[in-house]
Amino acid sequence: MEVSSRNYFFPSAHLFPYRFVPENSANWIETPESHIYSTHIPGVRKEEIILEVEDSRYLIIRTEVAGDSTAEHCVSFNRKLRLPRQANIDGISAAYVDGVFTVTVPRTFAKSRGFFIDPADRPEKPTLLARAA
Repeated sequence: MEVSSRNYFFPSAHLFPYRFVPENSANWIETPESHIYSTHIPGVRKEEIILEVEDSRYLIIRTEVAGDSTAEHCVSFNRKLRLPRQANIDGISAAYVDGVFTVTVPRTFAKSRGFFIDPADRPEKPTLLARAA
């Protein structure tokens, strides 16, 4: 009897009947026009979800739910995601429907600017800055 390699690496669903999904998981889908992030945050109101962009590089999704006293806040969800290079931060939109929070980050289609070295700017005699070890 030959054992297939697929069954060896992916055991039967009877051994592992439950899919493990981390509590702070976020899904990411890339389309030609945008990047779409979605996460399940059930049991919170839309006003309790905070979406922030940090240093034009990170997207932060978190919730703040008021605790027992008015001065105390309890953070129940916190996720920090790295934004791709070609992200249009000014066009970010978000929606919260049926416990799923979806953030759409449009892509920028600006071409990367290269650099040009003018041959006239080149020194006539190269100088040695450091010797190799």
